[in-house]
Amino acid sequence: MEAKQHVLSILADNNPGVILRVAGLFSRRGYSIESLSAAQTENPKISRMTIVTTGDQATLEQIDKQLSKLVDVKEVKVLTTDNSVKREHVLIMAGNSETNRTALIQVANLFHANIVNVNDNSLILELTGKPRKINAFIQLIEPFGIIKMVKSGLTALERE
Repeated sequence: MEAKQHVLSILADNNPGVILRVAGLFSRRGYSIESLSAAQTENPKISRMTIVTTGDQATLEQIDKQLSKLVDVKEVKVLTTDNSVKREHVLIMAGNSETNRTALIQVANLFHANIVNVNDNSLILELTGKPRKINAFIQLIEPFGIIKMVKSGLTALERE
């Protein structure tokens, strides 16, 4: 079977150590985590984790079964393009000089990125969007010189 990327949405009790137990399950079984995003939901007693992993269908089914056995886990859903909205967030500190400032701002405007900090040597740009949009933005910013960068990892929510 062919390995492919899967996005899992996990609802769990908002207790200390839950993320560690979930990550430990992946580690013990040798499953990869490409990204993990977690935060409290609208209910402060519940957290939602979005985990991106890679594997074939049998591996995905095994991960689902193992996660569902964890005491704090309330729900595990596999999210697809059809049944969810997926986004990433990136902050990039890029080189800023008189020679490239205008072009860098034009790229930011093209992607509707926010310029959240400016100084003589750098700009910090912020963008939220689909992973393809984020990756295209990063590619266009690279020639200006990326000084620092952080990506949130994928977050996703199931459609109703």
